[in-house]
Amino acid sequence: MRPARPLAERRPRRAQISAEQLASLSHEFRTPLNGVLGMARLLEGTRLTAEQRSYVAALRESGEHLLGLVNDVLDFAKLGETGVELRPGTVDVEALLRSVCELLSPRTREKGLEIAWAAPAGLSRIRADEGRLRQILLNFAANAVKFTEAGGVLVTVARRGGVLRFRVEDTGPGVAEAARESIFEAFAQADPAHAALGGVGLGLAIARRLAAAMDGSVGVESADGGGAAFWFEARFETVAGPAQPSALAGLTVGVASPSAIVREAARRQILACGGRAAAAPDAESLLAATGPGDVVLLDHRLASGRRAMRPPSDRRAIVLLAPEERSRIARYRELGFAGYLIKPLRRASLAERVLAAHGAAANHQNGAEDERVAHAAAPGARVLLVEDNPINAMLARTLLAREGCAVDHARGGEEAVAAVRVGRYDLILMDMRMPGVSGVEATGRLRAAGVATPVVALTANAFEDDRHACLDAGMDDFLVKPLSPDALRAILTRWTGRDSDKAGPVREAAAR
Repeated sequence: MRPARPLAERRPRRAQISAEQLASLSHEFRTPLNGVLGMARLLEGTRLTAEQRSYVAALRESGEHLLGLVNDVLDFAKLGETGVELRPGTVDVEALLRSVCELLSPRTREKGLEIAWAAPAGLSRIRADEGRLRQILLNFAANAVKFTEAGGVLVTVARRGGVLRFRVEDTGPGVAEAARESIFEAFAQADPAHAALGGVGLGLAIARRLAAAMDGSVGVESADGGGAAFWFEARFETVAGPAQPSALAGLTVGVASPSAIVREAARRQILACGGRAAAAPDAESLLAATGPGDVVLLDHRLASGRRAMRPPSDRRAIVLLAPEERSRIARYRELGFAGYLIKPLRRASLAERVLAAHGAAANHQNGAEDERVAHAAAPGARVLLVEDNPINAMLARTLLAREGCAVDHARGGEEAVAAVRVGRYDLILMDMRMPGVSGVEATGRLRAAGVATPVVALTANAFEDDRHACLDAGMDDFLVKPLSPDALRAILTRWTGRDSDKAGPVREAAAR
């Protein structure tokens, strides 16, 4: 009889098998979940009774909870097996905060909350691993949304010397001082009473591991409003970039909103643009704090019932709207508002609209329409969808059609290469894992043939290494399944020619 191998000899092979199978496990878990969540989102967009809508919402929320558990468990396991590999590059800090907030904005609005961001003047670019930094902020912000029932979440950054401190503040229940260290341990819960909200206590543990890899630290403290303020800080090298002009220098801009989160974010963004800021919870108080000729931002949430607000007679006014309130833009323009801004607010858009309303420069018009309220993000764009799963393909085709795209569907990599030989496309959405010719291999063939059409990966894997693999393979960007309408709109805007100035950083990342 052959003697059994010692246990010590067997352990390395077991660990190796576990590491190699993580990506496959992620794909196998996520693929059916993508179909469940995608179909639930489509169903929510149909005519339903109130009872049916509540059932579908429960179905979607349960699926999202399960998907979050899968992501956390597999990501934690992978970090433990392989460690953290950093890929430093140039990071636009404002764009990072903006992307985190806009990604979580739909979920935040579903709970009746606000999410907003702000960065100080002069803080532009740093050298860091953008994906890992985003992962920390998303963990903090998603946690904040989960535990907050009223109010909202504010994401900010501050610089002290060469150290940057990122802070995610909420208006939730806060974290007891006795639990502020233990909650960053794996499988820890700050308060058993909140266990029903879901989670296995891995998100914060992952954030601490990532922070340690950047020679940084994480922690939590009490927010000014009594909620929790999670922070991450580390020393980052500043990258020289174009100077930010003080676009609002000499101007006073007021903001009125029932949300303290919206008021504080707008106040900080106005200051970052060089302006003077006034903030109030209602229009009457704001008018007392500003003067004739000043520009004021009025949140639509101040309107009573279904009646639209009217602008003050002696001030130029801009209305603040959520993306789903886009149908109100025309009415507010008829009433005399000088423009609109979409929440979460963007600093550059705020400055542009305020200058246009103030008439400070002849070349400042109402500005381009915010793509978050466009009825179709890419009307007439020809898109090649490469997806072997019929349910995922149905979801993607439906969402693309809503954005005005003409869609051809290829069911595999070989079919995709053949389609590009005979047709011309504005964008290719390429599934990463397909039988036969994979998305990576198909993209390599297209690039070798000189095809320069933007290729966006459709990946079921949430690991940062998988996202970098998309870029290293010659793809230009990636979308994580299940597809969300907001994420798809952003990709279409970026890569079909309407927002070409935003494509640069992603192409640089792909080249590294």
